[in-house]
Amino acid sequence: MTEFTNERAKSRIIFANQLLWNKMFKDIVKQLKSISHSHWFWLMYIVGGIIMLAVALYHQYVLNEQPCVLCIQVRLWVSLFVIVSFIGLLFRNIRVVNSIAHLSVIVIAIGLMERSYQLLGTERGFILGACNFDLGLPAWFAVEEWLPWMFRVETTCGYSPVVAFGITMAEALILLSAGMLLVSLSVALASFSRNHKQGPYKQ
Repeated sequence: MTEFTNERAKSRIIFANQLLWNKMFKDIVKQLKSISHSHWFWLMYIVGGIIMLAVALYHQYVLNEQPCVLCIQVRLWVSLFVIVSFIGLLFRNIRVVNSIAHLSVIVIAIGLMERSYQLLGTERGFILGACNFDLGLPAWFAVEEWLPWMFRVETTCGYSPVVAFGITMAEALILLSAGMLLVSLSVALASFSRNHKQGPYKQ
């Protein structure tokens, strides 16, 4: 009888824990879903992207750390990130546009992480590859000629400057892009989840 009572108590505890975790998960999804069409979410991304570009320009024009082709490719990804975030801010209440913006940010985060990994690998020496002055862009998108102060390659690949606390720019970019991917993926998945209540979206 005692063993039966203990087993029943354990079952109740397990069931209560499952209910608790289920409620916590639903609350997190609900919060992320709310964040997905919040203007603060997109504003945070816009400000973060602008700060990243400002830091890059500070290192180039104040500290005289000239950018390589990988650095410029990172700037292109970050610039696209800011543009997409701005579109997401303007049209956050239109479901289709908001969903495309979230998916685009995920793709941008993956691209940024890949370029950052290449930059870190070149810096550490575990990736050996040709690093020239060619951005690899089509002739009709000559952004290095339109905005040379921002997107012109000035030197070959090597080391990246130290940003703070001994952390190099390549290492910081890996961490930032990984965090961006994690946040963007979580928010996007939550935004695509179904809700019984009608949200603020417009079709």
